[in-house]
Amino acid sequence: MRYEKLIEESFKNILQSAEEASFEPIVKKTGIISDIGDGIIDVENLDASYYELLILPHNLEALVLNISKKSIKAVVLGDYTLLNVGDEVEKSGKGISVGVGYNLLGRIIDPLGKPLDERDTPQYELKYPIESEALPFFKRDFVKEPMYTGIKIVDAMIPIGKGQRELIIGDSSTGKTSIAIDAIINQYDKDVYCVYVSIGQKKAQVARIIEELQRNEALSHTVVVAATADDSAGLKFIAPYAGSAIAEFFRDEGKDVLIVYDDLTKHADSYRMLSLLLQIPPGREAYPGDIFFVHSRLLERAGKRDIKYGGGSITALPIVETQAGKISAYIPTNLISITDGQIYLDRELFNKGFLPAIDIGKSVSRIGSKAQVPALKKMASRLKLDYSQFLEVEVFTKFGAKLEDETMNLIKKGEALRETLKQGRSVRLDMPKQAVTFFLYNNGFLEKLEIDKISDFVNEFLEYLEISYPDILTLIADTGDMDESTLSTLEKVAAQFFEEFNK
Repeated sequence: MRYEKLIEESFKNILQSAEEASFEPIVKKTGIISDIGDGIIDVENLDASYYELLILPHNLEALVLNISKKSIKAVVLGDYTLLNVGDEVEKSGKGISVGVGYNLLGRIIDPLGKPLDERDTPQYELKYPIESEALPFFKRDFVKEPMYTGIKIVDAMIPIGKGQRELIIGDSSTGKTSIAIDAIINQYDKDVYCVYVSIGQKKAQVARIIEELQRNEALSHTVVVAATADDSAGLKFIAPYAGSAIAEFFRDEGKDVLIVYDDLTKHADSYRMLSLLLQIPPGREAYPGDIFFVHSRLLERAGKRDIKYGGGSITALPIVETQAGKISAYIPTNLISITDGQIYLDRELFNKGFLPAIDIGKSVSRIGSKAQVPALKKMASRLKLDYSQFLEVEVFTKFGAKLEDETMNLIKKGEALRETLKQGRSVRLDMPKQAVTFFLYNNGFLEKLEIDKISDFVNEFLEYLEISYPDILTLIADTGDMDESTLSTLEKVAAQFFEEFNK
């Protein structure tokens, strides 16, 4: 019994000592750079977490992307050649944040929020983390409002809705960026804010895009986030996330936002380079295994928020480049599976002068006519079917085969449609004019004309309508519909104009 009491008292003393003791983890808040190479630093004697920001000498920062037993590997966000082995590194305890606010409109900044337009640093209203969770599904609303690009073939046959993610895909120099820039320019009077993220492009190309936005008075409602070709891989990697954080600020204000990622091919390449330098095991095409997650967590941040939770939307237009039209490559297939459709630009169509060079057969919008007003929905309902039937029979004309009258009519109608869908750069049409254009096609006016006269006829008729019958266009714009009375009036006006045009 005596020994049992001694043991019991010993346990009580141990428990009491444990309760009185305070166990605080020892966190190493500073470390030393042990190795530097190709923008990557190894840091020893430092406790940090993934995607944590580290404070370096010379006002530099680094992002933790790999952790091992011996050291932490981080990518330097800036000129790593200023650093030396033995330099002290400080733990920040937070991730990367970027300044946001209305003061950013009209500005060109880098992914860290530093100005690139030779103006003073913007006065930020808030700071948003570049990494944030996507909206949960119960806070989202259905995509049902149109996001007009001003491009006939897109708005009619591949409609984009506010909150949608529509991929723009094609070979280099086929007009991918042009479509995105035209979409941004088209928002200047529609209370839609825009964010253009340039990833890995040459400075001259970025300057041309900025000059085009300025020329079309579109920079005033746009924020440009640029990580150019000579910037570090780390800046290119965080650029789209910084752009998304800026877009989320406007979304949180209840605004509609259009964001362009130009392009995610270079973004994936920068992450692949970082991963190889960080000694992360490579997978297919040498990309790391989490490359799908890298893009999905970015694009899932787009969407339309329910009005009960503040409203607002982010519409994303990611751009991806293919090689020789190969859409089955790793990154393109990943992005096709993440997004809500794709606009595919074809090299052959581009070389033939069909601009924009959009391949209707390979392009799709999974939102479809849900994001169209009734007027455009009515006029565009048969366009894709007519065009597909035309492409099927057009091949026979190459062999000089004798064709039936029905087939010839189908070809003539298809050629008229193809000519109608052509649209030059910086030429944008609003919804009423698009609806009227396709009304002319559906009612057989265009197929009666010579191919080289179709464009002139459409342009002159729209100008005539704007001057002589502006009420028709205003009614279509206000109601979003074309009732029987409007269609009847348009039929009479178009028939009369057609006769005058052919005299």
